[in-house]
Amino acid sequence: MAETKSIGVVGSGQMGSGIAQLAATHGIDVWLHDTCPDALSRATKAISHSIHLLSPKAVGTDALGRLHCTSNLEDFRLVDLVIEAIVESEDVKKELFRKLDKITKPSAILASNTSSISITRLASATTRPHQVIGMHFMNPPPVMKLVEIVRGADTSDYTFAATKALAERFGKTVIYSQDYSGFIVNRILMPMINEAFFALYTGVATKEDIDTGMKLGTNHPMGPLELADFIGLDVCLSILKVLCQGLGNNKYAPCPLLVQYVDAGRLGMKRGIGVYEYGNVTETARPRL
Repeated sequence: MAETKSIGVVGSGQMGSGIAQLAATHGIDVWLHDTCPDALSRATKAISHSIHLLSPKAVGTDALGRLHCTSNLEDFRLVDLVIEAIVESEDVKKELFRKLDKITKPSAILASNTSSISITRLASATTRPHQVIGMHFMNPPPVMKLVEIVRGADTSDYTFAATKALAERFGKTVIYSQDYSGFIVNRILMPMINEAFFALYTGVATKEDIDTGMKLGTNHPMGPLELADFIGLDVCLSILKVLCQGLGNNKYAPCPLLVQYVDAGRLGMKRGIGVYEYGNVTETARPRL
């Protein structure tokens, strides 16, 4: 099995920039793509700061020199593997995979960082379904130790082995999920977050007491409502919709309060307001369960 020497990452938000940082600090040339030059500039600054903070030795090995920013997907034509970390929308991801399928070399693996969407359906947008796989990093990628790998119906053993080897090269523990909506982590996590919203919605307790109860009562590092703000309420809502539709069970139906917050633009820390208010918030990394 050939070693992965270069990768492309689509999306320069917290997930995409974190994945790019992992690659650069582990000796891999990485092209980070975003359609917005300002987003790439912010990502480069965030990666540089994070590398100095988390991986000071990597600075001496020219990790930043292995990071290349681009707004042109054509720059991915020779990479060994592409990881997309864009909006959690099946239609948008499929359109991206169609483009990548035409641009990248025939041997390239196409991986999705989706946290809930069917890998089999994403693979159907390409002519290489055996080379499409789910590679779900936890947030923030440089800190969290887990990668959830998901095989589609046609994902080959070679693709799985190469993706697993890359995750382990990044120092991650790998778990494997069948291609069911939500996979492992979010199938368990999102119903808990949704139930916390129902507890708030129905007046069971205040948001502070709900979070304190779960932190001190179950030893969680963050309460479910605080965690939802960190993940993004829009992301939580999207995943719950995928769970509800994909598993055909209304127990995953999003709480009306969560829907209302998203409709109002209260998306969490990234907007400065969600369940809690944050003021002038920055994308400071905090661990996600």
